[in-house]
Amino acid sequence: MSAWFVDPFTYAFFGRAMVAGILIGAMCGALSVFVVLRRMSYIGHGLAHSVLGGVAVGVAFGVDVYVGAVAATVISALLIDGITRRRGMHADAAIGIVTTTVFAGGVAVLAVVPTRVNLEAVLFGNILAVDATDLAVAGGVGAGFLILLVTLYKRLVFATFDPEVADVHGVSTSAIELVFSLTTAAVVVASVQVLGVLLIAAAVVIPAATALLVSRSFGVVLLAATAIGVVASVSGLFVSFYVDVPSGPAIVLVGAAGFAVVFASTSFITRYRRVRAGGPAAGGDGDW
Repeated sequence: MSAWFVDPFTYAFFGRAMVAGILIGAMCGALSVFVVLRRMSYIGHGLAHSVLGGVAVGVAFGVDVYVGAVAATVISALLIDGITRRRGMHADAAIGIVTTTVFAGGVAVLAVVPTRVNLEAVLFGNILAVDATDLAVAGGVGAGFLILLVTLYKRLVFATFDPEVADVHGVSTSAIELVFSLTTAAVVVASVQVLGVLLIAAAVVIPAATALLVSRSFGVVLLAATAIGVVASVSGLFVSFYVDVPSGPAIVLVGAAGFAVVFASTSFITRYRRVRAGGPAAGGDGDW
């Protein structure tokens, strides 16, 4: 059993991937709480698609892939925020318009300009490709995210649950929304190498969805979702190594399996308690 755990670390790439996976799992887990409670699950999916557009354009112009990815996601986040606030359009519509346009632009560039982009790695993640740059990006984004949570925690929570009342009490919800969008963009960019473009959305939804099945305390849910994100990343990386599948699908499948187990367990416990209490067997706990 110990050999099963230790052997992968004899390869340098796995050690780098594990550090990146832990950082990314923690960030995605914590971010997922705000994403799910704001009913903005689509934003992770959309911004991830913007990454592909930015990577394609960046490679076409001979710049580092992170430069293109950062430019595309930041521009997308700013456009989404601007369209939503100034034109009164719902966030999901703005996300769909902006990010699919950037994604389409990237696909067009890839079709016209010959590149050596490994599309499978970009789409599904690749632990073999995690290098010092990826670690630096994940570490920098993780540090920034932690500082943001510590300094803006109360305002973020207030704006998440009741933005109208928060605005009345002096919390600049428009600024909070912009910061949240840019933070999400940064986490998406940092996650591409490990999770891949197509699977980031699941990583910023599953941890919070799982945590909300067992608690309604915001602090507990935030800690639990962060832990779930880390466990899914670590376990998924081992699965990726031994089963020889891309790291992104492995991490998401582990997280989904965890959600299924918790969902089934909590549903059974709820029905059992209601039957014992003489109430109906079916029903949910309701929304937060």
